[in-house]
Order: sequence, then C-alpha cells, then structure tokens
Amino acid sequence: MRLVVFGANGPTGRQVTEQATAAGHTVTAVTRNPDAFPSGRPRLRVEQADVLDGPAVQRVVAGHDAVISALGVPYGRRPVTVYSTGLTHITRAMTHQGIRRLVCVSSTILFDVPAPGEGVLFRTVLEPFFARIVGRTVYDDMRRMEEIVRASDHDWTVLRPAGLFDTGEVSDYRLAPARLPGRFTARADLAHALVHEAVTEGHPRTFLDVRTTEGTPSLVDLIRKEAFGK
Repeated sequence: MRLVVFGANGPTGRQVTEQATAAGHTVTAVTRNPDAFPSGRPRLRVEQADVLDGPAVQRVVAGHDAVISALGVPYGRRPVTVYSTGLTHITRAMTHQGIRRLVCVSSTILFDVPAPGEGVLFRTVLEPFFARIVGRTVYDDMRRMEEIVRASDHDWTVLRPAGLFDTGEVSDYRLAPARLPGRFTARADLAHALVHEAVTEGHPRTFLDVRTTEGTPSLVDLIRKEAFGK
C-alpha cells in the first residue's frame, strides 16, 4: 500500500516508516526537517511539510491509500494545537483526495477510567499529576483531536498507548478497545499496530489501547523520563 506518515521524524514515526517499508509498503515520510531524516531506504520518499500548513498537507496526502499520524509534542506549559490543527488539515485533505483510512495516536489517559490493577498511589496521585498538571496542555489538545477525528467521515482508528519506551524489536503486545492493565507501550509495538491497522481492515471507528507486557521499564524510570526528561 501507499502510506503517508505525519510525525515521521519522531521516535515513533521513524519506527513506523522503517517497519512499513520493510513490510513492502511504499511510504511518504512527512517532516519539517527532511535533512534530519535518514533516507536511502527502498520504497521511501521524504517530503517537507508542516502539519499546521493546510495546503502543504493537501499536497503530500495526494496519491496515497492510507494516512498514519504519529504526531508527538513534549509536555510544556504553553497551549498545544498541533494535534487538533494537524488532524483538521489531514482529515480535510483526505476528504478532498478521496482517502478513507486514517490511523493516529493519542493516549491511554483519554479512556477516562482508572488504570486497572494499579494501586491507590498510582491511580489517585501519580497519573492525575501527569494528566492534569505536567501534561495538561498536551492531553487537552489530544481530546480536541479525537473529537475532530470522531466527527469525520473516514475509516479512522485511534491508538491510545501508555508510557512510551524504546526496544529493539516488536513483542507479543496486547490490543483492546478498552483500557488494559500495565503502564507502558514500546514504540516498536505501537508502530507495528499503526502499520497493521493502516494496511488492513483493522478496527475502523474504534479507540484501541496498545500495551506491552514484557521487558517494560520500572515506575521510577517512567517518572524520571516524564518529569525530568532523563
């Protein structure tokens, strides 16, 4: 299939492009900084575009079979609009180009239910601290994005991972339309799920949790990474 990937130069986006091309799909990797993107891979084309630029999004979306959004924004105090504005431009471009399949990423926090199997400290203190204080602007815009995607007429699927971490290969991860136990999702697993959903019938018009169950980091590692960037 012909896939276009937004957020391709991020850690998840790079995994998506690598896995998709390795599986034999033709990929257009969209990034604001094409010079920083590793090129030379067969079946890969790199295009410069900003997801906040509607006409540019229209240009790079044309001629593809499915769209993958792996957009990601770090936590911060300033208002975030990348997710909602970006998916507004993407869905409009898809409508104009007659493209049906859309797969994108938000967060397991948006299930709005307590983390199953977790203790009181995690459920009532740690997760609310990240959701409502540290990452509030990011999650607010993810919610806006999800509403835009939900209201569209496309065959969309939204993947909601937990705390992201890096591994060398895809594991036997879990996928479900409800919040799963566990605190982590490997980027390799998330990328695999994104590509699989995009190139198959998958789970249209569904929010899916994707969760890694083996080789996950500790809670201390998560806190250090999310709160202090280490």
